[in-house]
Amino acid sequence: MALVNIDSALLKVCRALKKCEQGKGVEVLSYKRNRGVSIIRQDESTYLVKERGYENLELDVSHRQLKKILQSIMKREFPRSRKVRIYTISGEEQLNRPLKKL
Repeated sequence: MALVNIDSALLKVCRALKKCEQGKGVEVLSYKRNRGVSIIRQDESTYLVKERGYENLELDVSHRQLKKILQSIMKREFPRSRKVRIYTISGEEQLNRPLKKL
């Protein structure tokens, strides 16, 4: 995906996660790709959320908690950002790939 406005990013991430199969997910990165949040669907109601940037966290979150947790992480990781990058990922092995820096 291309650059997405930060105001609509949370809604687009939640929609993309509903369509994802088990083991796949979504990655939200800053414009420079140096900070981000990765969400991987583990089963029907559990997600693995990995934050890397200002803080490095790894959380197991239920479907009910996901939106609220993502909101707080996105405010912390992208405080002055107006645009973010959203990518679909095919598994955890794709998280450690080198990213092109701007």
